[in-house]
Amino acid sequence: MKKLFTTKNLALMAIFAAIAAILMVLIEIPVVFIAPSFYKLDFSEIPILIGTFIMGPVSGIIMEAIKIVLKILLKGTTTGYVGELANFCIGCCLVVPAGIIYKFKKSKKGAFIGIVVGIVLMAVAGAILNYYVMLPFYEKFMPLEAIIEEGAKVNPIIKDKWSFVWVAVAPFNVFKGIIVGIVTGILYKKISTFIKKL
Repeated sequence: MKKLFTTKNLALMAIFAAIAAILMVLIEIPVVFIAPSFYKLDFSEIPILIGTFIMGPVSGIIMEAIKIVLKILLKGTTTGYVGELANFCIGCCLVVPAGIIYKFKKSKKGAFIGIVVGIVLMAVAGAILNYYVMLPFYEKFMPLEAIIEEGAKVNPIIKDKWSFVWVAVAPFNVFKGIIVGIVTGILYKKISTFIKKL
């Protein structure tokens, strides 16, 4: 643990988290072929996942927390602090298992397995948290029937809250995880090599 909290690592965590927060604030893309437009794809998990592979799973949790705090400071919150906590948990479900697996198997295969496990856990956690936390929050602004209706416009299979989270929310998070995994795979080696030289 002492090795994690070196001056260099603390600086790196701050930088990766700041980049993640900026990405979260500036780039939000609706994925309307998977989920209703109020579910937006952001790329904030990319720098967090890269940082987690470099410094380990505990750093991933710390960076996720800093990212959420910075995002709230920069943009405020549209989902309430409960929603931000849910976003923190969903992000951790991706980066922490990926970081743990990669820590014990530092190879392309280890990174791949870690990312796949992380994507699955993120999709499951996202569905559960949306069912119990996010959708009840959205209901304050929009009737649940209207939310389900928006989901049905994207995919007619969606008939109720349960099908909404498993047919729209879970695939949305899988799609996000795949994008994050691919970009991380492209960038990680170059960034980690550069950081080792510092």
